[in-house]
Amino acid sequence: MQHILVIDDDENLRDTIGILLENEGFKPTLASDGKQGFEEALRSRPDLVLADLRMPGMSGTEVCKQLRASGRKTPIIVLSALGDEIDKVLLLEMGADDYIVKPFGTRELMARIRAVLRRAAPDSTRVLAFSDIEVDLERRRVLRRGEDIKFTRAEFNLLTFFLQNPDRALTRDMLLNSVWGYESFPNTRTVDAHVVRLRQKLEPEPNAPRHFLTIHGVGYRFIP
Repeated sequence: MQHILVIDDDENLRDTIGILLENEGFKPTLASDGKQGFEEALRSRPDLVLADLRMPGMSGTEVCKQLRASGRKTPIIVLSALGDEIDKVLLLEMGADDYIVKPFGTRELMARIRAVLRRAAPDSTRVLAFSDIEVDLERRRVLRRGEDIKFTRAEFNLLTFFLQNPDRALTRDMLLNSVWGYESFPNTRTVDAHVVRLRQKLEPEPNAPRHFLTIHGVGYRFIP
């Protein structure tokens, strides 16, 4: 389970993001100011930091600078209010990996988080395998017994999400938000149709799946 540190002095927003992250399968830790958040980042080594730009005391930009100065390469997403004067290039040069402007939708936030985590993934996780299937995340190739299998963009993204969340109950809404993102609004039947296609391409017996299992009333579970 990936660990995300949320640093924001807005208690309501901080708690809301924490609940969202828990619902999406992450382990959130919440900090109410920059100094506390910086110390927590050094102590617990999270997989990603969400830091508000404007905080009393130690700001989000200062958190970025201090973490990078300490040698930590933890991915950082900075949250900024709509009216903030922000030099985005300077912010990225200070060490932030991305920024997102408030107010933001939950789909946008999760899409940004997952994109940054994918970019930060170590090379050792770039090729994942199960049964007789190999999935090259970097080159976006799927091999079955060494033979290429053609995948659409959405099919590949869905497969990747399953691979990165093994043996977890995944709701259809969670899959929609994480795979299709905040810019498109397909319905849950889209998920079902794509799971059927994954079974047809990857299961030994598509009508009796062993890897992409249906959890009735919930969604799906991937079993390597």
